[in-house]
Amino acid sequence: MYFSRKCKITFVCHGATIYSEEGRFSDAENYPPLSELGEEEMRAISEYIKARGVKNDVIYSSPAVRTTQSAEFISKIFKKEYVVVDELKGRECGKWNGLTFEQIMEKYPGGLEKILSEPDKRTVADAESSVEFIERIKKVLDKIVEENIGNRIIIVTYPEVIQAAICAALEINADKLPKIFIRTGSVTQITYFEDWSSLVYSDYVPL
Repeated sequence: MYFSRKCKITFVCHGATIYSEEGRFSDAENYPPLSELGEEEMRAISEYIKARGVKNDVIYSSPAVRTTQSAEFISKIFKKEYVVVDELKGRECGKWNGLTFEQIMEKYPGGLEKILSEPDKRTVADAESSVEFIERIKKVLDKIVEENIGNRIIIVTYPEVIQAAICAALEINADKLPKIFIRTGSVTQITYFEDWSSLVYSDYVPL
């Protein structure tokens, strides 16, 4: 059937860190942890999810400390252990790792612009291309969906993974990925059907 739902995924973006607050790129998994603001964001998200009655069969998390710490908040609500998916890694930053936008613009003039103009190419700092990243995330999510036919699941992950998931689900061109804004401590929901996907809501932050 055209409206035969395969899986519904509620993506939870991890809470803030000192890097996200400073606008730094990072693909490190062991640092940084959640900041005080990040913990506050996850408490608010957890309360929202509980109040809204978001149902789920499985809770997944990306492997970084900031995502697993965030998953702990969700896990406690449902009294259910989360499963770490090692393949759900963030975008490879190359030599941009740990740098702010200003530092990148200074050290790699034109580098950020090339992400938009040449989404199929790795950057001058050997950061993962938008096309490569979206394809990698789509492959992981396709596998998760096939393993959860009929289920409703939660995935706690990075802003850029959610950006890639939206691009893949709605078949949005890779050059638009950086223009999709996802805040820390927000929720995004995508429903996957047999032949198409629907973005239910994106980047929602509890008031």
